[in-house]
Amino acid sequence: MNIKKLILQGEGTTLDFKKTITSNEKIAKSLVAFANNKGGQLLIGVADDGTIKGVKSEDEERYMITKSAHQFCRPAIEPEFEEIYVDDKLVLVVSIQASDTKPHYALDENKKWWVYFRVQDKSLLASKIIVDVIKKSGDQNGQLISYTDYEKKLFEYLGQQGRITLKEFSKITRSSYKKAQKVLVNLIISGVIQPHTSEKEEYFTSIQ
Repeated sequence: MNIKKLILQGEGTTLDFKKTITSNEKIAKSLVAFANNKGGQLLIGVADDGTIKGVKSEDEERYMITKSAHQFCRPAIEPEFEEIYVDDKLVLVVSIQASDTKPHYALDENKKWWVYFRVQDKSLLASKIIVDVIKKSGDQNGQLISYTDYEKKLFEYLGQQGRITLKEFSKITRSSYKKAQKVLVNLIISGVIQPHTSEKEEYFTSIQ
């Protein structure tokens, strides 16, 4: 594994840098976000800007991560470890597989369990729609998309506006949030539209 090459790619959907492990809750959030999406790797001993700092005590970091994976993630996650020396500094590579027992929940500082999902270089709290997508993506058997009036209106709107929220979709189709959500979930799983989650809102766009 060429760590330097990996670091040059920068943080993303399947790669996260951690200079050091400071809390079980924070690391659990990253672990479940990877397991709920495509899996990924945590590079411990690498700063956010890609500078290799190295880890001081590899045993301690490994213990913290294993504890997070087993006690702060539900269902528990099994991380794989690899130690790599770069310019005499030790980087601990933690690999997380995409899970078949999704969704995974992480325990936060207030002892509450939440689902997280990896979007670009962030581990974000999953909305109801994303939790539904995570649940269904595990048992997907070639989703067939039925093009009803709902889908037609959605694509017309996306053609004009470029993006849509659940509220807007429910409004233009005069349907309940539940019905609108179901349509969006199926289209995300089928790879037709993609979700974008920011701190403020969640919206959907077509996949070009």
